[in-house]
Amino acid sequence: MKPILANRNPRLFPCCICGQAREVRTTKKGKPYLHCDPCGLQMFVRVETGIRRFEQLVLDADHNNIWKRLAEVQQRYQFECPKCGKTFWLTTDLIKTSWVDGKLKGYRCPDSECGGIVEPEKAA
Repeated sequence: MKPILANRNPRLFPCCICGQAREVRTTKKGKPYLHCDPCGLQMFVRVETGIRRFEQLVLDADHNNIWKRLAEVQQRYQFECPKCGKTFWLTTDLIKTSWVDGKLKGYRCPDSECGGIVEPEKAA
């Protein structure tokens, strides 16, 4: 089998866990894979149909400027706790509202012992 991705090095694709750009590598048998050290992710594409679909996703990532879109999503939905400095993604269970009028007060740090709140103005 001829490697589809072998002649286009280095090619990048986002890790499905952290979203950081990772190099698309090729196995000895010419099949594409990703490896993300910080997350411990290893993703191998093994069958011909999957390889073709993955190739299209990699091409679309560059063509449709996925890196800019991921940066915008990260800016909008990833926060840093002002108290402990932990970075976290927004989920509905982290939304903190006022018990008096139900208005948004901010976003709670996911660390239950921290108690930090990211205020909406700082999140934007």
